[in-house]
Amino acid sequence: MSRTNHKRRAKAEINVVPYIDVMLVLLIIFMVTAPLLKQGVEVDLPQAPANPLDVNSPEPVVISVDKNGLFFLNTSATPDSALDGTTLVLEVKQALKKQKNRPVMVRGDKNGVYQNVVSVLVLLQKADIKSVGLVTEPGEEG
Repeated sequence: MSRTNHKRRAKAEINVVPYIDVMLVLLIIFMVTAPLLKQGVEVDLPQAPANPLDVNSPEPVVISVDKNGLFFLNTSATPDSALDGTTLVLEVKQALKKQKNRPVMVRGDKNGVYQNVVSVLVLLQKADIKSVGLVTEPGEEG
């Protein structure tokens, strides 16, 4: 009696079901968080080589000035609605009253009139806000 020696071959299959589950969970997380990353109104920012904000600093109060000279505030109850100068100052003061060390930033459209950004800076100065930053897109040195 001759006995044939059959070698068993190992199956090299990968179970991809857990990976698909992880991928779907990540997809859902990114779909939920992507709309939250938008800050205020769409403005075309100028480019400048500047240092970014410290990651540990609190969320800034961001005032956006579009190319038509309309003011928008990210901490407003309706951040997509334009505000007049008086309402803007009151809401910025209220946001800073809740948390004093929040940075105040101005986002001005590069295609807008420079006077619009200066008007916001004057309003903030009259409101006794000492430090204001200007938001830019990262640019090249030189």
